[in-house]
Amino acid sequence: MNTRLHTAIALAALGVSAAALSTKADACSITGYSFPSSIHWSLPHTLSSSAAASVVEASAAAQASPASNSAAASVVNPLQFLEPITGLWQFTFTAKGNNNPKIPDGAPIDAGFVTWHADGTEIMNSGKPPPSSNFCMGVYRHTSVYGYKLNHYALGWDNSGTVFYGPANIREQIQLDRGGNTYSGTFSITQFAQDGTTVMQYVIGTVAAQRLTPDTN
Repeated sequence: MNTRLHTAIALAALGVSAAALSTKADACSITGYSFPSSIHWSLPHTLSSSAAASVVEASAAAQASPASNSAAASVVNPLQFLEPITGLWQFTFTAKGNNNPKIPDGAPIDAGFVTWHADGTEIMNSGKPPPSSNFCMGVYRHTSVYGYKLNHYALGWDNSGTVFYGPANIREQIQLDRGGNTYSGTFSITQFAQDGTTVMQYVIGTVAAQRLTPDTN
């Protein structure tokens, strides 16, 4: 409550769901399933792989000059006074620091749209194929006035929607820029087997997002 109050006063004044799994996996509830033998990180043709870079640049510019966002921030959803993160965002996940499995830094992991609600919940429309369960949900809390921690869950299926891998957990630590129109931070994705405890894959990287408004082209 103190953080929300401070935020309100200050302003008044992220369905990846499925990572590639080994064909030799022998977890208790997945034995017998056939999994992809290699990792293939890709985005739909409608999403540019350079989106992450442009969003990161926008975030850096906003941090350097918050006043540049004053025009866009002049019309604000009232809920944003209580929760500045509230609204619709376009996000990108980019690999960084992955050695097992080895994924090059800068490789696109996912991209799509995410909505953060004022009640502390969140929903994501991932760029992954719909049969793989591209919609997923999460909950968040403040870590600082402009900082947030997200705990997000998905159900991982193969791209045909016929083989259930297990639950996936996405964690994010993000920082909202003071203009309120971009955020950036880190993410981790843990893909579990069907038993919900055996870790089949773990991927980390950076997240960047830009706010979408009724006037966004």
